[in-house]
Amino acid sequence: MKEIETTLASFEPISLSQMSGIKLMNRIDTKYMIDVRLLPKLLEKAKADYFAQEIDGSRMAYYRTLYFDTENAEMFTIHHNGRRTRQKLRIREYVESNQRFLEIKNKNNKGRTKKVRISVPDENVLVQDEARSFIEEKLNYGIERLSPRLRNYFYRVTLVNKAKTERLTIDVNIKFRNCKTDLQNTFEHLCIVEVKQDGNMHSPFKDYLQCERVKRKGISKYCLGMVLTDDSLKRNRFKRKISYIKKMLKVA
Repeated sequence: MKEIETTLASFEPISLSQMSGIKLMNRIDTKYMIDVRLLPKLLEKAKADYFAQEIDGSRMAYYRTLYFDTENAEMFTIHHNGRRTRQKLRIREYVESNQRFLEIKNKNNKGRTKKVRISVPDENVLVQDEARSFIEEKLNYGIERLSPRLRNYFYRVTLVNKAKTERLTIDVNIKFRNCKTDLQNTFEHLCIVEVKQDGNMHSPFKDYLQCERVKRKGISKYCLGMVLTDDSLKRNRFKRKISYIKKMLKVA
């Protein structure tokens, strides 16, 4: 972490208010998984082409996420079964800025992700009138079927290209705790990189990854966390990706 922070300090900063125009709510996401020990090298290449988001003097933001699902984990299962059209419901907390948002992520059959969200005061969204109305209007699942299923914690680096047409998130130190089984798990050196664009525009960071022979390969943090913390769930679709992670990180 220290080496990452040192490298980030050499980037030109961009503030949260300057980021406000870069929403990319209707976007195509390209995900990669890398060993975090490769990250300082990639960041060193990126500093000429990208700004680093800075909040209160920090360029690594701490995030907490709470995912909701049905009792039989229907949102997880739909993803596992390969349905392209799917939804996820979560509360995303930005710890440094003390903000919480109730978010619904919608993925369509063309692979585009559209996110809608509202600000919430705390996690008790299933009993808050405004949050309940939002869920009932936007989510394809009855609110009475929902309960907290997974907690997810990580540090995020956010980069923005100099033209402000691309946003890049880099998640490290990713940890999970299951609300149903109370099991915890993590891949210590796993780093998830996500390039977020409104279309398939040129991305310098994709070029850096290609030079390191890193291929496009992503995994949902929600699905990864669920598989790692609940042995009762189906997992065939994710076995190959988990094997890839273990081989990449050289863990048993």
